[in-house]
Amino acid sequence: MSRPSSFSLRGRRAIVAIKDERDATIVRRQFERLGVDSIAWEPTEAIDFAPDLALIDDEFLPLTQPARRAFLGRCPVIALLGTETPSRLKLVFELDPASFLVKPLRSAGIYAALVMAIERSERTSELKQQVLKLEQRLRSRRVVLAAVLQVMHSHALAEPAAFALIRKAAMEQRKTIEELSAEITAKGMLPRATG
Repeated sequence: MSRPSSFSLRGRRAIVAIKDERDATIVRRQFERLGVDSIAWEPTEAIDFAPDLALIDDEFLPLTQPARRAFLGRCPVIALLGTETPSRLKLVFELDPASFLVKPLRSAGIYAALVMAIERSERTSELKQQVLKLEQRLRSRRVVLAAVLQVMHSHALAEPAAFALIRKAAMEQRKTIEELSAEITAKGMLPRATG
């Protein structure tokens, strides 16, 4: 299933925490033009829905409640920067923002910040899934190695031949090498030495 385009913002919901009324008005107007539902939010309030993104004014930082920080970690965050001091930037980094805007806000740049935040968040999510798969494959390599050693000893084969035997048996049984290796090590079932 293809994911929705990051360039299409219509129908997305955003929570907005901005202290300055002028900046908040600019964001509301621009969101309305883009079709984004804007929900004003005070960082002390509980949220009972999953927003598509969040705009957080750096004047609300640090977020003292871990639950709020964890909640924001589930959607792309755009930080609104008022100052560029190292201490303020450290607080912003705690949010792990996907994009940022500099105050005072202008309508120009808001669309780009939204698109970049959504795209970056989706790419980061894809990379995390790839890392999880690679970690799982790395863990399964131990099982494959144990199965290869078992086949080497039981069939008096060299390592390449033992691995080839497992691979061939896995293909014949329509299983992955990792699945068959787990069966070999757990049950002691060895593939037949054919061909």
